[in-house]
Amino acid sequence: MKAIVCKAWGLPETLVIEEQADLVPAAGEIVIDIMAAGVNFPDVLIIQNKYQFKPELPFTPGNELAGTVHAVGTGVTQYKVGDKVFAFVPQGAFAQQVKVTADAVLPMAAGMDFDTAAAITLTYGTSHHAVVDRAQLKAGETMLVLGAAGGVGLAAIEIGKALGARVIAAASTAEKLAICKEHGADVLINYSTEDLREAIKAATHGKGPDVVYDPVGGSYTEPAFRSIAWRGRYLVIGFANGEIPKLPLNLPLLKGASLVGVFWGDFARREPAHNLAAMQELMRWLAEGKIKPHISARYALADTPQALIDMASRKVTGKIVILPRQ
Repeated sequence: MKAIVCKAWGLPETLVIEEQADLVPAAGEIVIDIMAAGVNFPDVLIIQNKYQFKPELPFTPGNELAGTVHAVGTGVTQYKVGDKVFAFVPQGAFAQQVKVTADAVLPMAAGMDFDTAAAITLTYGTSHHAVVDRAQLKAGETMLVLGAAGGVGLAAIEIGKALGARVIAAASTAEKLAICKEHGADVLINYSTEDLREAIKAATHGKGPDVVYDPVGGSYTEPAFRSIAWRGRYLVIGFANGEIPKLPLNLPLLKGASLVGVFWGDFARREPAHNLAAMQELMRWLAEGKIKPHISARYALADTPQALIDMASRKVTGKIVILPRQ
């Protein structure tokens, strides 16, 4: 089988594609033939040794995948060869095969395609944990989503609408905002051409959003927090901008507001039962048409470096996937 390998910390161009031996499952494990693998912003950081998760070199990056069961180890009874499954793994998804423990695998729902299954765990898992669990967004409340056209941003919009909230989407181009509108956003703000604070004030009639979803960081954080409603919840998702902002701590005091950290990976590891319940709710919403991952591009395995370059340069809307068998 073929796999993308990171042999030294560096930019996507340093990744190589290698032929490796087919995988064999040990007891309790499953080998999956990967049909699609989701690409996420942390993938860009991990290969540069700039992320909180630091694998040992050499390694194959990639966390999200969907495919068919190739082989099962002794003791595995819940899956059989040929079953369609998806999984989130610490590493190894940018390859034609991966080996995982059976309890890390979920069955694909009837009618679910591989691209969708590979695009749902991290982005929708993160946004569900953020919006439902950490922010406890309620019907009738207002949520502002920064970087709204990205994978987690679009997921947050759809989850907010599924909960009955009013959603304001903020992004940097009219094209990105059009995609946000297609996914249910009620109000659109172009923060490249509009004053963010004034636009938020107008969109909320001066009240401010109850929840701010921020995967961007940088210069947008402070004006967004200054705009938050009384008892608002500010979700710290990540720093796609590349800059970790510094926020004056008198602002949470004056607004009676909360800064809420969101780390889905550790949540899934520490609270697997709660994460499973969240994924089950997401599967129900998917079946009901309330959520639908927006997949904007597909890449062959050999083109994985280009996929990561496009992700790093913020050219991506929604999700992009690797098709390892093309």
